[in-house]
Amino acid sequence: MASAETPFDEAFAKTVELANGIADRDQKADLWDIADGLLAGAVQFWLYSRQPCGDPDCEDCLPIGTAAGRVAEMRKLLQQFAEESEYFHTPQDRNVGRA
Repeated sequence: MASAETPFDEAFAKTVELANGIADRDQKADLWDIADGLLAGAVQFWLYSRQPCGDPDCEDCLPIGTAAGRVAEMRKLLQQFAEESEYFHTPQDRNVGRA
């Protein structure tokens, strides 16, 4: 694997590499189970990394100052990352036009 430019790039690449490795080692593994496990782990780490600092006046922590706020911020990122994915639209989507 080539050296990643940023920690984000490295985490992204290693997550895909990990999933592919698990799938390659166990040909009978359910890809959805692998993906769900990776997502669950990512959610855990993301929530861990977004704990507010404890200062009620902290501007940076305002959006993540409550559990609901943290989930809302995570949903925004999830939507962004999904829409940026090369797999967001597929030819098998139900809403794909057929000529």
